[in-house]
Amino acid sequence: MLDRSSRAARFITFEGGEGVGKSTQVKRLVGALSRQSIPAVRTREPGGTPKAEAIRAFILQGRSELWGPGAEAVLFAAARLDHVNQLIAPNLESGRWVISDRFSDSTRAYQGLTGGVDVKLIDALEILALNGHTPDLTIVLDMDPEAAFRRVLERETEAALVDTGDRFEKEDLDWHRRLREAFLAIARNHADRCVIIPAGQSEDALEQEIWDVITRRFPELAAEQLA
Repeated sequence: MLDRSSRAARFITFEGGEGVGKSTQVKRLVGALSRQSIPAVRTREPGGTPKAEAIRAFILQGRSELWGPGAEAVLFAAARLDHVNQLIAPNLESGRWVISDRFSDSTRAYQGLTGGVDVKLIDALEILALNGHTPDLTIVLDMDPEAAFRRVLERETEAALVDTGDRFEKEDLDWHRRLREAFLAIARNHADRCVIIPAGQSEDALEQEIWDVITRRFPELAAEQLA
């Protein structure tokens, strides 16, 4: 059996549009790693730390909308910097895998390619916030925008008595289409890091495909399963 103490911890991020099932698959992956006795931390963006969660609430409640996408990109970077320094880096250094529901690619997709923020600003903010902590693997969950949009509407209908305040989920179908294309463009431009997986399949089938991708990318996992 492999010596777990000698195996590098991995940083995996999940990206994609609204309603594609990222949160569910992040939770399932952490559970799968746990069953392999691999310590892993589940987190999200914006958020993950108290300061970052405060910024998340401010943005998703729509309070920053009047400031424009550029200001939002700066706020996301501030949240990400704290997230990296206080949660991601310490856990990786301690040997725990970090699995994040969204990361810097979301800023590129939402505020950059969809929101029109200059790529030079996005690049500068990313260098500052990541501090060298680029994901080892990014899973981009892809779904037909109409199907994803229906999921979002169904979720909002089920939670009709609760004001989630997530303004990004309330955008129209055309916006969801542009968001999808933004994520696909990012994945194509970073094919060494990103893997696109169709998200319209069942949760169980999707979980298995994600696990297959991860064990191919990190053979030590497959080796340990056989040990």
